[in-house]
Amino acid sequence: MSRRWFQQRERGSPLLLQLILWIALHVGRPFARMLLYPISLYFFLAAAEQRNASRLYLQRVLERKPHAGQVLRHIHCFAATILDRVYLLSGHHRDYRIEINNVRALLDLADNHQHCLLLGAHIGSFEVLRALAIEERPFRLKILMYPEHNKTLTNLLISVNPEIAETVIPLGQVDTVIQVHESLANGEVVGMLGDRAASRDKTVDCELLGGTARFPVGPAVLAASLRVPVILFLGLYRGNKHYEIHFERLPDADFRDRGSRSEQIQQWMQHYAERLEVKVRDLPYNWFNFYDFWEES
Repeated sequence: MSRRWFQQRERGSPLLLQLILWIALHVGRPFARMLLYPISLYFFLAAAEQRNASRLYLQRVLERKPHAGQVLRHIHCFAATILDRVYLLSGHHRDYRIEINNVRALLDLADNHQHCLLLGAHIGSFEVLRALAIEERPFRLKILMYPEHNKTLTNLLISVNPEIAETVIPLGQVDTVIQVHESLANGEVVGMLGDRAASRDKTVDCELLGGTARFPVGPAVLAASLRVPVILFLGLYRGNKHYEIHFERLPDADFRDRGSRSEQIQQWMQHYAERLEVKVRDLPYNWFNFYDFWEES
């Protein structure tokens, strides 16, 4: 099943990650970037499931059978954004070229004192926005996530910037929705990623890159229950120190007609999937769902 991402084990020991972190912060980014080549090669050789998932995805988005170099490039791009998280969250975001497109979609709501949800995906880097929210503080940000997934990496990033822990609202808990309500009432922006379904999540089928994939209905249902606008957010990685933040307001999630509610939710999530497809066709190596997304195996 496509939800198998939740059962994927973390690769890389905590000790090795700590060593890479020390090199990144004390030796410097150029040397740390050099280490990404052997690290990417290791994952290419050792992580068969992720390598196969990359190949299947690239075959869809490139519309041809990818060669090994393209799969390696895909893995390297992911590794580069992981390394950049360290610098983005440790106060070095000003060293990066960060373009912000259509920020008025978000600021117009803030100017009118309207609450909103930010909906992202495992494309590029969400940390670009989190770094700006923590360091520059144009707005206060909370993020809905499963903290138990990729726990080693999450704890490592918290050690870089302890303020990260204060921005997390754990998903799957009894009081999750209550915490979201409280955050919005306090004037905070709440963000979440909408392209992966956990084991217990309800899903809808959406067309993406010529195939059918399962998407969680949670983002649509949450937006409808809160009656707040939803802003699509993507922190796109364009190479080296260049990121592009994209904001786009999605259609209002109004599903009050019980007779067509399921169909409306599916259509809303399909629109979200179509917007993702536009971006990954432009930047195909930004897609970081390294599992059987279309359930092709």
